[in-house]
Amino acid sequence: MAAATGTMRDYALYSGELQEKIELLVYLPSNFSPLHKYSLLIAQDGKDYFMYGKMKHVIETLMEEGTIDRTIVVGIPYRNVNDRYEKYHPAGQKREAYIRFLAHELVPFLDDELPTYQIGKGRALIGDSLGGTVSLLAGLLYPHTFGNIAMQSPYIDDSVLACIRAFRDPSLLSIYHSVGTEETAVKTTDGHVRDFITPNRMARDLFMEKRFTYTYHEFAGGHAWTYWQPDVPRAVSAILSL
Repeated sequence: MAAATGTMRDYALYSGELQEKIELLVYLPSNFSPLHKYSLLIAQDGKDYFMYGKMKHVIETLMEEGTIDRTIVVGIPYRNVNDRYEKYHPAGQKREAYIRFLAHELVPFLDDELPTYQIGKGRALIGDSLGGTVSLLAGLLYPHTFGNIAMQSPYIDDSVLACIRAFRDPSLLSIYHSVGTEETAVKTTDGHVRDFITPNRMARDLFMEKRFTYTYHEFAGGHAWTYWQPDVPRAVSAILSL
């Protein structure tokens, strides 16, 4: 039996932090009613999660199974590869402003527009590759705003490991983290070829040592949506399970 379907809505808000208009793709699930409250799942690479990640189907199926709470999905698309790098990469020039946008502009806007729980544990961030990196960094900076983080094959460098190491209250965050066993030579947008799995395993060891609420999964595969898509239900279940 096919999962029920909700409705997509387009929203937009002007970000003072980024000095630009940000488009949003918002999925209201099939059980949507303004009389109920909903968890928020905010996706970096927003268009990709709807198109390649089959997010609508994933949410409907998991809600129908009773695995996750009622959930609204908010996708934030990127404009182009350069825009994505500047906002998501730890060294990106707009990364700090983008994280402030998420916490100080996007969340109040969504809480005004939609019937949300308005607590950190009622909000989740998800992203693949650099989108996973910026989701993690936002959670580490604003754990009372974003209590749940899912990252698929995130880019991890020494600065990210230092942020994990310095974080004081792991009990505030629930983290899902996956990476492919074949991610040993990933071509990144800056033209370099990087080993992803070794730094991801270093991050795993830190998360476990610091006793985060943490789920780690290694899938057989590389750095691509072919492998991330089947992992999306696992990721969403881990961070939004009832």
